[in-house]
Amino acid sequence: MSLRYAYNTNGAANHRLDDALRLIADAGYAGVALTLDHHHLDPYAPDWEREAARVAGLLERLGLGSVIETGARYLLDPRDKHEPTLIAAAAEGRARRVAFLCRALDVAARLGSETMSFWAGVPKPGVAHEQARQWLDEGLDRVLDHAEAVGVEASFEPEPGMLIETAGDYAALAERHPRLRLALDTGHCLVTQDIDPAEAIRRYADRLGTVAIEDMRRGDHTHLPFGEGDMDMPAVLAALKAIGFDRLVCVELSRESPRAHAAIPESIAFLRGIAA
Repeated sequence: MSLRYAYNTNGAANHRLDDALRLIADAGYAGVALTLDHHHLDPYAPDWEREAARVAGLLERLGLGSVIETGARYLLDPRDKHEPTLIAAAAEGRARRVAFLCRALDVAARLGSETMSFWAGVPKPGVAHEQARQWLDEGLDRVLDHAEAVGVEASFEPEPGMLIETAGDYAALAERHPRLRLALDTGHCLVTQDIDPAEAIRRYADRLGTVAIEDMRRGDHTHLPFGEGDMDMPAVLAALKAIGFDRLVCVELSRESPRAHAAIPESIAFLRGIAA
């Protein structure tokens, strides 16, 4: 089988969204991982519904599938990166994150996206992990209820340094929230070093909502172009093929925006080279 590749727009932050989508389509990708942001389908714009409909039409014309990503740095707070989260100390902050994730699910429904991907957040000083887990459970219940209502799967991404940072942490979380899919970033497995990336694909095959790929060095959470880190990409791609993974496999090079015009075609050429 042939894998379906996508490119994450957080690696094309210096391009207009339409230009980024055309670059992705022209390079031969099957889809886009669209990170909602102030300049890329702003979910807080007054005309967000009209813009979502317009982008949906463009994706259809370009032949691109989609995954909605929610990791924008300063969309909710211009002074505090990634805040507020589902485990913020302030109830108003947690509610704002839940509302954002529900809006992201609404966007995903309008675009016909495969899933909406999100994460827990980093506990702030003074917040006990047990309290943070309770807040996370409460937020997840609301998000998952909305996901079910709009007909879009919600996929949870373990993120190094966050409350839920490993595939094993996700597995424990999914026992309490069986509707929750896994958004597996294979590079994160090299950072936390709790499981081999290819083994994670095989072990959680029936839970995968989306998969992100990039190169990365062991113990270093830096997204790198393919060939610059320790990732055994042939093994990762072989594992995805072995489980019959037919969803988008999303290239995430969040530091490559200044050279996205080159990184987008280079990345898929590298992946096709492995297949060949």
